[in-house]
This record gives sequence, structure tokens and C-alpha cells, in this order.
Amino acid sequence: MIQYHEIAIPPRSEHLWRYTPWHRIHPTKVEEVPIADAIKFSNGEDIELENSEEIARNFIHQTSNVCKLIKLSDEKLELDLRCSGHVCAGEMKIESSGHSTLIIRISGDAGWTGLRISGNVNGNLSFAIINDLSSDCHLLKVEDWNVERDSELEYAGMSSGGFLNKSDVRINLNRQGAFVRAGIASYGHGSRHDDNHVEICHDVGNTNSSLVIHSACDDSSHSVGTGLLTIEENANGSDAGQVFRNLLLSEKSRAESIPELEVLADDVKAAHGAASAPIDSSQIHYLQSRGLSESEASSLIVEGFLMDAFKHIKNEDVISVLRTRLLLHLECLIKR
Repeated sequence: MIQYHEIAIPPRSEHLWRYTPWHRIHPTKVEEVPIADAIKFSNGEDIELENSEEIARNFIHQTSNVCKLIKLSDEKLELDLRCSGHVCAGEMKIESSGHSTLIIRISGDAGWTGLRISGNVNGNLSFAIINDLSSDCHLLKVEDWNVERDSELEYAGMSSGGFLNKSDVRINLNRQGAFVRAGIASYGHGSRHDDNHVEICHDVGNTNSSLVIHSACDDSSHSVGTGLLTIEENANGSDAGQVFRNLLLSEKSRAESIPELEVLADDVKAAHGAASAPIDSSQIHYLQSRGLSESEASSLIVEGFLMDAFKHIKNEDVISVLRTRLLLHLECLIKR
């Protein structure tokens, strides 16, 4: 089994580490595997995931002392993962069948949190993961999803907590009829840094995917969105697209979006796009003329912009939870 210290530190030029290098997201010295507290799971059976040759997954695997198996079959489950201590880490394996819903909220005040998720979807799964960590926390989150034949994954990610966040999500569609709809919303404030990387691979034909990432950046925050959409050779009949949109709320905020396509088949539909723009002053003026303060008007626009990332998500329970968590976060910022 390969060990963490045997893996070369990825250079900054490599795709995944272009913006948030490994030494920056590491909790201690990069040569060390620190002792970590376990993420507190409210559900699941104790199991062990396999190791990985990818550095972030390997590191969390060797740091973590807890791994939970979550089995879903035609049911809805909400989990609150509590993170505390200087370094906190955990792993989770998700096996879903039938029509199921899983909502995960990451909360707590750990100095550094590492979370690794491995998921298999056989049926229809609506999945939401919400970053509600304290404002000075660091988060490294890695996810690997496999979508089976004629199965569907609805993926929704909301990130408004933490100070330095790096998320790496990889989804494989390796059976015909597999479908994924993914939406990610990120809200930057203060000097928050949020790096979201998503890879979707169409291994076989007649598979479908859509990815939407919306980032709203205020103050001196920095948002990075990178996506790699791969359609393998002979995966004809695939239909895939990804769209990145950024809303800049201040002159010091920054947002970068890099959608990438790697299409090796001929008979496919593939599209990608990215756009950034400042907040529309006419919209602020209109809302202020209706009695809202400038901060209330800005928050209303941000809410609408971020929730639009989930316009393809059909599960009403997921949408309701995402909107509630976002509104609570925006209200807290208004009251400061």
C-alpha cells in the first residue's frame, strides 16, 4: 500500500493544484501526517475505504481514524457532521438505491477539516452538501462518485463557511443511461478563498451531464472554479455541458473560471462557457426605491444569483434546505 510520504508533492502547474497548492491547504508541515480528531458522524456503520494514489485522498485516508458506511434505499436522510479540534478528518462511503435523498451539513470550529466521500448510485439520488464551518476554518473535501446504468445523480453543493476551502469532486458515468445534474454555489466574503474543482467523465456512450457553478464574491474574497469534462473514445451519444458564472460585488474581489473539454468521440453534444460581471447598480437602485437598504438589496440579488445554480435540481427538499442555509448566512452578514 502506497504511503502519503511516498507521493510527490504536486507542482503548481498541475491541473488540480493550479490555484490552491498543496502546501497551502495542508494543516501542518507537508512532510507530516498529523494526529487528527475524528469527524463526529450521527449515523453509519464502521468500515474502511481503500487507499488512493491521489495525494489529497491518500492524506485524508491516513489522517482519518473513522469511516462510515451510509446505505440508502428509497429514503431521506439528513446528516450533521461536527468538526472540532486543531485537525479533524473522516471518510464516508455512500451506497444508494431506489429514489433517495441525502443532505449533509459540515459544521464546527476545527482549525482544519478533511473529508473524503466515496459514493455509488444505483437508482436516483438527490445529494446536497453544505459547508457551514466557522469563518476561520480550513477545509479539504474530496469526493468520488460512480453512477450506474440508467441511474441519476442530482448533486448540489453550497459553500459559504470556512476561510480557506478546496473541493475536488469527480464523477464517473461508466454505464449507458447514467445521468448527472450538478449545481454548486459559492459565496465569498471577507478574505475567504474557495476553490471548486469538478471532473465529469463519460466513459461510455448515451450518458448525460450538466454542471453549473455560480460564485458571488464580496470584499477581498477569491473564488476559483475549474471543470474538466471528458468524453472518452467511442462514447458516442453523450450529451454534456458546463457553465460558470461569477458575480463580483466589490473592486477587490476576484473570480476565476476555467471550464475545459476533452472530447475523444465524434457523435456527441458538448458545450462550455464562463462569464463574470459586477452587480447591476440599476437593480440595487430599483430595490432601494422599494424600501430596502443597500445591504438588503445586495443580499436579495446574491440569493437569487446563487440559488439559480440549482435551477436543474428537481428535489424540493434539497432546494428548501439550501435556500434556508443561504438566507441564514446572508442575514448574519447583514447584521454585522
